[in-house]
Amino acid sequence: MQWRTPAVALVCGTIILFVSFGGRNIFGLLLDPMTADLGWTAEDFSFAVALQALLWGLTTPITASLADRFGTARMVAAGGVLYAGGLALMSQVSTPMEMNVTSGLMVGLGLSATGFPIILAAVTKRVDQKRRSLFLGIGSAAGSSGQLALVPLGQFFIDGYGWAIAVLAFSCIAAIIVPLAAPLADPRRAAPAAALQKMGEALREAATHRGFLLLSAGYFVCGFQILFLGTHLPKFLVEAGQDPWLGATALSVIGLFNILGTLGWGALGGHLRMKYLLSAIYLLRSAALIAFIMLPVTPAGTYVFSAVIGLLWLATVPLTSGLVAQIFGLRFMATLTGIVFFSHQLGSFFGVWLGGRLFVDTGSYDAIWWIAVALGLVAALLHYPIDDRPVERAAARETAA
Repeated sequence: MQWRTPAVALVCGTIILFVSFGGRNIFGLLLDPMTADLGWTAEDFSFAVALQALLWGLTTPITASLADRFGTARMVAAGGVLYAGGLALMSQVSTPMEMNVTSGLMVGLGLSATGFPIILAAVTKRVDQKRRSLFLGIGSAAGSSGQLALVPLGQFFIDGYGWAIAVLAFSCIAAIIVPLAAPLADPRRAAPAAALQKMGEALREAATHRGFLLLSAGYFVCGFQILFLGTHLPKFLVEAGQDPWLGATALSVIGLFNILGTLGWGALGGHLRMKYLLSAIYLLRSAALIAFIMLPVTPAGTYVFSAVIGLLWLATVPLTSGLVAQIFGLRFMATLTGIVFFSHQLGSFFGVWLGGRLFVDTGSYDAIWWIAVALGLVAALLHYPIDDRPVERAAARETAA
């Protein structure tokens, strides 16, 4: 239909990511009030959030492949229903098992169908190669703008009405994903490529491409660092004697500067080799982590750290997605990006779970901070040798499409 223009798809996809990724960031604010109210340990809560991240990543290749085959709009709408329903039921939990089912299973499945791989692939299919990295940056920035706006809103509801009402309110917000999915129906111009390559061929092609494996391994580190910070930074600051609002404000500052970061790095991806930009991002992240944990914890230092890490927060998303499209083409971009994203979420699982586990065992977050630093250095090395040339079959698909 004519109303499903690139601009409309970008706007609706941006709002979906605003709600989906932005709303997911309230879980760090819920750790203290839920564990205190329900008598759980930090590990009980952390495991449910880690399970959410793992299922989010594990099922994203499946939901992405279903979107590639049967339509993006249907899959995103179904994800919106699961996301909103999971949050609604989460507001009534009383045991860790119930938390695992609602926050872990239902929200995790909802996120897999409303997250970056599917939404960014739908947007990418509508723009030419020259503008691709910039559009990916714009879409990625949406998640951060949601973090900027929705994290303070979550803290407001928690302080004023309690954690259960806060979660229920976010369930209502998540429900708007369902009607916004309609403009993301796949454009017909992607269809001719189907004759040139089947999904099984695309998966075998990626599995034997060294650069795809390196990209996936590097994305593991991104997930580890991001979800550890997103879930445990507020509690780390409270343990350091800071006010709970500092954690919420820090996450918002990260979201604010990540808007600039994803747009900036996304724009750079149209001019410089994306693999080198990714190496630079991971090096800078490790430097920022070292500086933060070596200095005394203060509000001013936290704001500076949040601004710096925000510029690097989701900067990996447009560049990683852009590399997948550049190397393998557009036909199965959602599926292949979903596989890479699974590695990201596997890292997220270990980042958030180990954060809780090591804190329970040692009473400190010191060990997990240094693990995050070391992994950042490894990721910088992994991206450097990636062969980012389009494979011949992908090049043919680009010409046909």
